[in-house]
Amino acid sequence: MAFKLNISEKGKSWKLEIDNDIFIGKMIGDIVRGEEIKPELEGYELKISGGSDSAGFPLSKDVEGLGLKSVLLKRGWGMRTKGKGLRLRKTVRGKVISNAVSQINLNVEKTGKKPLSEIFPEQNKPKEKKKEGETKTEEKKE
Repeated sequence: MAFKLNISEKGKSWKLEIDNDIFIGKMIGDIVRGEEIKPELEGYELKISGGSDSAGFPLSKDVEGLGLKSVLLKRGWGMRTKGKGLRLRKTVRGKVISNAVSQINLNVEKTGKKPLSEIFPEQNKPKEKKKEGETKTEEKKE
């Protein structure tokens, strides 16, 4: 099972896809050494902060286990409305990572020798500016 990793560091996010089972059995809040993910990430310590499964259900740090569970949520995490006293039942996945999880969020706790911009140079490119007078349809034709 391939995991899509989002590594966040000071407002910048780096994406990586790995086909490794090192995350199976780990929980939200656990710290993973960078070398276990990729040799270039030597010296990095990454904290698991969340994720979601293939159906889009998010991992919840408050739910034990690895299965789906329907929980009653108040204001805050997972809620899009701001009404007072409103509670909604939402389906979430437990905090343990299993084969059903497809995407994992990681925060950098300790940096390594090389900065992430050198490890992922293809993701470090600035966005191209549009030429004056050019529309979106003209960009697609090129």
